[in-house]
Amino acid sequence: MDMQENYIVSASPHIRSKDTTQSIMLNVILALMPALVASVILFGFRALLVEAVSVASAVLCEAAWCAVRKEKQSIRDLSAIITGLLLAFNLPASIPLYIPVIGAIVAIIVVKELFGGIGYNFANPAIVARITLAVSFPSLMTSYTYPRLFQACDALTSATPLAAGKAGLPLMDLLLGTHGGVIGETCAVALLAGLIWLLVTHTIEITIPAVYVGTVFVLSWIFGYNPLQQVLSGGLLLGAIFMATDYVTSPYTHLGKIIFAAGCGVITCMIRFFGNMREGVSYSILLMNLLVPIINEKTRRVPLGGGAAKK
Repeated sequence: MDMQENYIVSASPHIRSKDTTQSIMLNVILALMPALVASVILFGFRALLVEAVSVASAVLCEAAWCAVRKEKQSIRDLSAIITGLLLAFNLPASIPLYIPVIGAIVAIIVVKELFGGIGYNFANPAIVARITLAVSFPSLMTSYTYPRLFQACDALTSATPLAAGKAGLPLMDLLLGTHGGVIGETCAVALLAGLIWLLVTHTIEITIPAVYVGTVFVLSWIFGYNPLQQVLSGGLLLGAIFMATDYVTSPYTHLGKIIFAAGCGVITCMIRFFGNMREGVSYSILLMNLLVPIINEKTRRVPLGGGAAKK
């Protein structure tokens, strides 16, 4: 019996996913919605205004760059919206509205587009923008506001949990966000709800958030600080869930993710416990972002049957 079979040989990848950049970004935006709603409830509609200005500035910067460069518009991939939201979440509700505009220019034009656009940025754009604003406008960036439901916020009315000493604040205040801080970092419950959505939709893995938070928890206990206070306050959850897990600027190997997250945790604690700053999340993620190419190279697995690269 003469049987003829046709075989198709093609290059990898052989397993394809239905996910697109747009669908992944949409999942992240949906995961950020609980924190956005919480920010409006806690800090009033001034917070929503800051978020709107930040997102609009980020989208307009990307659209303007593509127009000037005569490139295909990339705003439909929704990444600029995420950058704008994350930038706003790192700002106090009382911040002047020109600050998020400057931050969006740094994030989108300088960090993202000048390096080739999405997929080519060397660090998380919102992280770099936040650090740039913190260095350039220290007093404005540290004028933390205290939540007043559906009312305007008064600057400098409350210290952040990290400034409250080793005793810390009541656990319920940390969970619900009823304390001073920036727009998107105070409500731990909202951030954890976003984490659940990202995990359920398989948008991220648990490795980086778990190792990052776990490292901070253990080191806080070793050095005599309240572990829950250190985990639930500051920008730790916001950074661990939404910034450290950025596809472009985090390792792609499982071991690499563990090394990356543990490094973020160690640097965060060193800055918080021994540095002059109360917060260290942004700097820790940025420093580890710069090490990602080395981490990927050293943790990359050798294919079956392969050998060491020839020099």
